[in-house]
Amino acid sequence: MPAFVRGKKRNKGSIECLTSLVDQDKLIHSKVNEGDKFEAIPLLPGLPDDVAKYCLALVPRSSFPSMGGVCKRWRSFIESKEFLRERTMAGMAEEWLYVLTMESEGKESRWEVLDCLGHKRQVLQPMPGPKKVGFGPAIQLYINGIASASPDVYQYDSCLNRWRRLADLNVARADFACAEVNGKVYVVGGYGVEGESLSTVEVYDPDTDKWTLIESLRRPRWGCFACGLNGKLYVWCGRSSFTIGNSRFVDVYNPENRNRCEMKNGGCVMVTTHAVVEKKLFCMEWKNPRNLAIFDPNDGSWKMVWVPLTGSTSVGFRFGILDGKLLLFTVEGAHDYQTLSYDPNARPGSEWQTSNIKPSGLCLCSVTIKV
Repeated sequence: MPAFVRGKKRNKGSIECLTSLVDQDKLIHSKVNEGDKFEAIPLLPGLPDDVAKYCLALVPRSSFPSMGGVCKRWRSFIESKEFLRERTMAGMAEEWLYVLTMESEGKESRWEVLDCLGHKRQVLQPMPGPKKVGFGPAIQLYINGIASASPDVYQYDSCLNRWRRLADLNVARADFACAEVNGKVYVVGGYGVEGESLSTVEVYDPDTDKWTLIESLRRPRWGCFACGLNGKLYVWCGRSSFTIGNSRFVDVYNPENRNRCEMKNGGCVMVTTHAVVEKKLFCMEWKNPRNLAIFDPNDGSWKMVWVPLTGSTSVGFRFGILDGKLLLFTVEGAHDYQTLSYDPNARPGSEWQTSNIKPSGLCLCSVTIKV
């Protein structure tokens, strides 16, 4: 059996060896009685679990759904945080970009999955329940944002390519903010079933599948957005009613001490798209569609960067993130455009490049998942 070396890519010999082990594993699991203890079942016959886990970490990402069908033990391991750690140590972890796209006619929307080279890797199963027209994505969570306020929450499992229903929100809402901070998901504001502006905030714990209401915002907000920076929840922009203009204040919540404060928004007010890259907030404002605004939470400063005309003269973009780079997808429906890529770690003057990564339709939103 070939030796395995941590931090290096798999070789052909190791995959051939793994294939024979998988065949043996299917046989042994088919003979296990239902009453046998789950923990007593070996991951791979004849191998210690630590070696078996490393073997499974070498399998290409596209094969995960098939692996999950072998047995409950494999499926449980694939869905665990330990699996990502094993893949990272083996040098196998991959980032895929999940993009919600819409045809230029605006009739159909679908999820596309792109790898770091722009290749389409997977077709997502349709989300269960009524037809959805908007989402609040955070890590592997996709929160329903149908035309009216809803409490529905769904999770997409990127390893097994399947959806599952999670616990409902305590307060049905639409047009709310959503972000992940320290492994937990927060939803903020929005408007309710009667069209009222909401100030309520909820936090989701993946370990318990439970939403908990926490201290509300100082004022209602809908149409806002949120992000996690330095372990804190930031809530930006939005309106308090259907007549008052966008808020110039930012709500900042620290989950550790449950302290909430407000700061003046010295940058963007009417934001059309945003993303967090390298622990900084990148966003674009409606009135400055070719200016990239960058917020540094360490000192509260803003930096403005002009978006070059290279590749696209578009004045409307949606953001994506892959390999630590910010991707700018046009929203104007031009088929001949090139995606712009901004690398915050590149040397001055070479931050902007063009990229082959491009969804087939208009980008509505995206989320990056690494496995």
